[in-house]
Amino acid sequence: MHWTGNTILVTGGGTGIGRGLAESLHRLGNQVVVAGRRREPLRAVVDANPGIGQLPLDQGDPGDVRRFAAELADRYPSLNVVINNAAVMRVEDLTAGDVAAAEAVVATNLLGPIRLTAAVLPALLAQPHAAIINVTSALAFVPKAITPAYCATKAALHSYTESLRFQLRNTPVEVIEIVPPRVQTDMHVTLADDPTTMPLDVFVAETMTLLRAQPQATEIVVAQAEPCRLAAHADSYRELHAIINSKG
Repeated sequence: MHWTGNTILVTGGGTGIGRGLAESLHRLGNQVVVAGRRREPLRAVVDANPGIGQLPLDQGDPGDVRRFAAELADRYPSLNVVINNAAVMRVEDLTAGDVAAAEAVVATNLLGPIRLTAAVLPALLAQPHAAIINVTSALAFVPKAITPAYCATKAALHSYTESLRFQLRNTPVEVIEIVPPRVQTDMHVTLADDPTTMPLDVFVAETMTLLRAQPQATEIVVAQAEPCRLAAHADSYRELHAIINSKG
């Protein structure tokens, strides 16, 4: 995939990784649209980056995904790249017997990108060159036990991405997975001073460098995420699991 001259949707584009990717792609000469539940962060991105578009989206709501997809197609008929980045993280006590938090996380982090992908895929298939980029997490491969549903949805999204890539292998739509480590964003606000988290600007810069340097890549894994990504194929899984779960 070449990263200029595209029309790109970034979900969760108002803050954190989504905003960083959206602004970087905008600077490369792409038409970028940011989407998310909260209008104020979206407006902040648009105000700071003239030319970026915005659309509200609650991807945990199936009806809103359908509404959004119709409006997106009407306003941006040249859309050819979708970045499924929006996600929520909840701390859960699995001994409490309450699954409300888990259900909300699954609705947003897993069903949301699946529904959105299904809704926009016909339009992407009609483009000569297109891509779906799913942002998962290093925690998909070595989970953090206090956020079980988050880690589980990211693991499931990784598996879904693998299947989607295989099913689209003979089409113009590339399927790419971005695997971030823990990044200093609002999601990890309590970890802002933790040396094991990666500064947002550093993560975005390394990710963009890898995307541009590896136009045929199916996975983008920054160096700091590699130990978790490879842990299941090495002898380090139990050690990494203990380290990750020793921190708050």
